[in-house]
Amino acid sequence: MYKAIISDLDGTLLNSHHMISEYTKNVIKKIIKEKDVKFIIATGRHYIDASCFMKQLGAKSYLISSNGANAHTSDGELLIEHLMDKKDVERVLNIQADKDVIVNTYTSDGWDVDRMLPDFNAYHKESGFAPNIVDFKNYDKENILKFCYIGEKEKIEELENKIRENKKLVEDITLTASLDICLEIMKKDVSKGKTLKEILDREGIKLSEAIAFGDGLNDEEMLSIVGKGLIMGNASEKLKKAQPNLEVIGTNDEDAEAKYLEKIFLEA
Repeated sequence: MYKAIISDLDGTLLNSHHMISEYTKNVIKKIIKEKDVKFIIATGRHYIDASCFMKQLGAKSYLISSNGANAHTSDGELLIEHLMDKKDVERVLNIQADKDVIVNTYTSDGWDVDRMLPDFNAYHKESGFAPNIVDFKNYDKENILKFCYIGEKEKIEELENKIRENKKLVEDITLTASLDICLEIMKKDVSKGKTLKEILDREGIKLSEAIAFGDGLNDEEMLSIVGKGLIMGNASEKLKKAQPNLEVIGTNDEDAEAKYLEKIFLEA
């Protein structure tokens, strides 16, 4: 039996309304109560944003946020923080994205954007987490956890290609994506997988004793290093192609993660 369950949020644990269904809540609460297992959230979201979902589940465990740049206990204790180097922040800020691409940064204490996107309110309605609008031409470059660029798929691909042409910069950062319309940048060697390993080592749990669920390229390493990695049916095609040997289950709107967990933990 697995000793740890690790779950991404958007597209995985959360349905398309960005909420945890009552069925999923009940299944996970029952597993937490009846089984000796850690339930760990690993998300690209900010800690302030994602912590509300830990509270909904009553999970007394760990929350990995900002794609591994942060890790907290369920009581809010900061365990891990990987801030971007100031010089790398400056280099990223010098990149010229298409005018329609929205620039976001997560800092240790909040979220900054160059302009609002109507979807932000719907996306974060459970937490009430909201961004500050800033001028990135005159920006405080301290305590940055990650950059996130949001735009049309083609424009995000153009931006990624432009960044990858800068070989020296790419060597000093981590480049990933939670969705095809989102490009994310963190400090070098930061990932959900690496931070998860630190957390499991802390608990004395082997990677082979963990099961994980995800749907984006930012989940790839995490899914590939655990004992059982499961890809959501609604996942990025890029992730499915990158990890063809991993099992693909149902979608987030079908409560596929909870159904899978119920079968192995509560019906076995």
